[in-house]
Amino acid sequence: MNTLLIAWSAFFIDSIFGDPRSKFHPVVLIGSLISFLEKFLLKHNHCAKKQFYNGIVMVVCSLGIVYMVSDLLLTAAGFLFGPYSLVLMGINALLLSFTISPRSLAEAGLEIRNYLLAEDLKNARFKVGWIVGRDTQNLNVPDITRATVETVAENIVDGIISPFFYFLLGGLPFAILYRTVNTMDSMLGYKNEKYLHFGCAAARLDDVLNFIPARITAILLIIVAYILQMNWKNAFQMMRRDAKKHPSPNGGYSEATVAGALNIRLGGLNYYFGSASFRAYMGNKQEELQPKHITKTIQMMYGVSILFLLLAFVVWMIGGQIL
Repeated sequence: MNTLLIAWSAFFIDSIFGDPRSKFHPVVLIGSLISFLEKFLLKHNHCAKKQFYNGIVMVVCSLGIVYMVSDLLLTAAGFLFGPYSLVLMGINALLLSFTISPRSLAEAGLEIRNYLLAEDLKNARFKVGWIVGRDTQNLNVPDITRATVETVAENIVDGIISPFFYFLLGGLPFAILYRTVNTMDSMLGYKNEKYLHFGCAAARLDDVLNFIPARITAILLIIVAYILQMNWKNAFQMMRRDAKKHPSPNGGYSEATVAGALNIRLGGLNYYFGSASFRAYMGNKQEELQPKHITKTIQMMYGVSILFLLLAFVVWMIGGQIL
């Protein structure tokens, strides 16, 4: 029961206070560790095979260091305050809240939506550039909306459900280890000349860890679409039809399902550093992309978060009765 209370507390902490911007934020510190190790392990004069193996060393070292530090901190806190104290639960909840990002996603999405409603394309383009990697200087209202919806939808998995999933499986250290892998993927998992081989291990491990949570998320999105009186049948159909079209083995499950629920089409032509890149379409274009779809995506994000925690409680109750 303590595990569920910690998870709910972390969700409320994030919902109320959000993610503090600080150089001492655990994820920022993890990013600094990854950058530090990269300086020693990534050598451009190494062959592809050597870079690949050094990438594995990067993953092992990062995870080993982060696990030892987090376990040491929790052990010390347990020794000081007692293994079942409210203070220790509060520390766990606070640290877990750093691994999730529903409020950050919502704030970013709503800020972009508000600029669109005010017809301020300059600031909307600027702000959407903070959350996507594509070129944004020439995006119109549907393009900005699409970029925002895609980002929020995809991050339901790695920004909320996956950290909670691994916390419920193995406690705070598992959630922090997941966030470490996800941070490595965001920093090293590019298919460019610099990281193609070195970042491969981190990218593949991130795919593996998100495999189950992504599919759980898709199912929950369909249920939430039904609860919110969206097109849940279309959400199911688009998930089945389009999820595997996404370049990521997991990203399409949330994006295609959201597209179906909102009767919109995601994917299409993007530009990266001036070069065109086409991503397969997901969903049918029954409605033109509008700012309201950002709002609805955020509603679905919060709905999935709450539903996941409620289902975790139900599973705990059933498991307790069986045992």
